Amino acid sequence: MDIFLSVDVWIALLTLVFLEIILGIDNIIFISIASSKLPPQEQKKATNIGLVLAMVMRILLLFGISWLISMKEPWFQVDLSFMHAAFSGQSIILILGGLFLLYKSTSEIRDKVEGDGHHDLDSRSNKGLTSAIVQITLINIVFSFDSILTAVGMTNGMEGALILMIIAVILSVLIMLLFANPVGKFVQEHPTIQMLGLSFLILIGFMLIAEGMHLAHAQVFGQEVGVVPKGYLYFAITFSLLVEFLNMKTRKKRV
Repeated sequence: MDIFLSVDVWIALLTLVFLEIILGIDNIIFISIASSKLPPQEQKKATNIGLVLAMVMRILLLFGISWLISMKEPWFQVDLSFMHAAFSGQSIILILGGLFLLYKSTSEIRDKVEGDGHHDLDSRSNKGLTSAIVQITLINIVFSFDSILTAVGMTNGMEGALILMIIAVILSVLIMLLFANPVGKFVQEHPTIQMLGLSFLILIGFMLIAEGMHLAHAQVFGQEVGVVPKGYLYFAITFSLLVEFLNMKTRKKRV
């Protein structure tokens, strides 16, 4: 393992771990939302299974890098008067994942706004662990896909890139396993944070759709669809959370 004698390799590894954790935040939010209607004794189990599935999928996708790269080739084209696009496998996965996130988040927001406590209790008792894991698995495919494409771009041409990415994925998931359940519990105990989390998922859903359309080189009304920089998105999420924490502190002082 001569590659680990290089300082640049260690810097790249730390950067990858940090990147995987940052990109895994939206995954943790979705997992906590998907498991929130399970009985309390099953929520931790669903969260742990979800994160382990994310790790397995990312490692499998890493071994299929050549397959991922080949999915850049267009599968079919759309030529309409207002839109032109060439959809590849990568773009389709991201667009479908974004649509699923939009559907899931808006459905949860509607239930929380229009539903009452009895409705939530019934949903919690009727929702099975299998259903939650299926939802988590579906969205893990999208998040893992997006995460691996970013990691491959960062390590392109680097010696031992595959080993570095696998180690980064394992380390990041282990770190997330330590914090996922406390974060999920905190989100579930604070309705405003939960609503904020659902709003974040809507933003991430739109971002995935925009990214998928960008990969398809889509032009809508003569304008090419651009990609939303992830830095802007995570800055907005961080800023919103800081404002909400200040609101929570203010509410506590009033009480």
